[in-house]
This record gives sequence, structure tokens and C-alpha cells, in this order.
Amino acid sequence: MNLSDLSNLDFSNTGNWPWLAKTIAVLVVIAAVAGAGYWFFTQHQLEELQQVRQAEQQLRTEFVQKQQVMANLDAYRAQIEQMQKSLDTLLRQLPTRTEMPDLIDNISNTGRRNGLDFSLFQPQNEQQQEFYAAKPIAIRARATYHQFGAFISSIGALSRIVTLEKASLADEQQAARGRSATAPAGGDTKPLVIEATLQTYRYLDADEVAGGGAAQGSARN
Repeated sequence: MNLSDLSNLDFSNTGNWPWLAKTIAVLVVIAAVAGAGYWFFTQHQLEELQQVRQAEQQLRTEFVQKQQVMANLDAYRAQIEQMQKSLDTLLRQLPTRTEMPDLIDNISNTGRRNGLDFSLFQPQNEQQQEFYAAKPIAIRARATYHQFGAFISSIGALSRIVTLEKASLADEQQAARGRSATAPAGGDTKPLVIEATLQTYRYLDADEVAGGGAAQGSARN
């Protein structure tokens, strides 16, 4: 059987085809059916199988992660409890709105006890954060280097949080010329002009957090 014989085949009488032509026709039909089945059914099922396998792998990963969390749950709880205790300790160092005036007076009195002669002691507007408000205090005073160091040490020992944000020290001649010095030229007994900004903090009341009352409190303070 050759190619010319294939062109002479009678498609209305396939039963009389030579066995080779029948074999080829059967193979073509099988290939067509298999190809159509793969295209319309098997391909989509393979894609779904791949998606299911990926989802399975993701679920396995999530299961392992959650299992690790459960295994360390007691340690996490202990860590959270310790963090909460530390937070409570810090919050106890923050005065409330009604306690802030006493803290400011305490800072001023601490300065005077350490020999600072204030020409300026001016609390600034509060700066509200998430659950607390920062209150800067601008100061200008006359004192020795040693007295200013003792003052900073004393406010650091207060039960409330007070920090030194910035400071400049200069003798009176330097201050008059607008210059500052990092250390006094005449030792720690020579009077200096000190300009500094202290920062203290207070805890926001619940009504301030909910209703934005800190802004109103800043205007009053």
C-alpha cells in the first residue's frame, strides 16, 4: 500500500479498506479522541490538581507554624506578662494631668536647691503621642558647671521621668556674644549661663485619648 492507494480509499465503505489503512484510521481516531479528552477534561483537572497541591503545601506550612506557636505558648504568655509589668512600671512614672503642676514645681525647686538661679523657667505646649503627652520646659539659669551637673543628677533620680533634651553652657561674656562652650574655661566654680530644654511626660486620661482633650489641655497649660 502506497500514498496513491490512500487517495483512492472509499470513505463510504471503510469495511473494505486494507488492514494497514484501517490501522492508521483507528490510530488517528484514538489520537483525536485522546487529544480532545486531554484538552477538554484532563488539562483542567491537572491544573486543579496542581492548585490543590499548592494549597495543601500552604496548609502544611501554616500547620507547622501554628504548632510551633502552640509549643511555645507558655513562653509567649510569660513574655507578654513581663512586658505588661514593665509597661505598668513605666506608666506609674508618668504623672496624670492633675499631678503635672506638682512635678513642674518639683523640678524648679530641685534646680534652686542645687544652686541654679533661674531667669527663665517656662513650660512649653504639650506634644501629644498615642497614650502620653510630652511637655518640654525651657530654662535659662546662672550656675556653676558642678551645680548644673548636680541638678541633672537630681532630676534623673526623681520618681517621674524627666530628661535633658539639649543644653548649652557659656560664661557671661560668651553668652553676651551668643557663643557657647562645652566646658567652662575657668573650672567648675565659675558662674555660667545655662540654656537647656528639659522634657517630662504625663499619662493621658481616658477622656483625652477618646475625645482629643490633650489638645485642649495643651492650650490651658
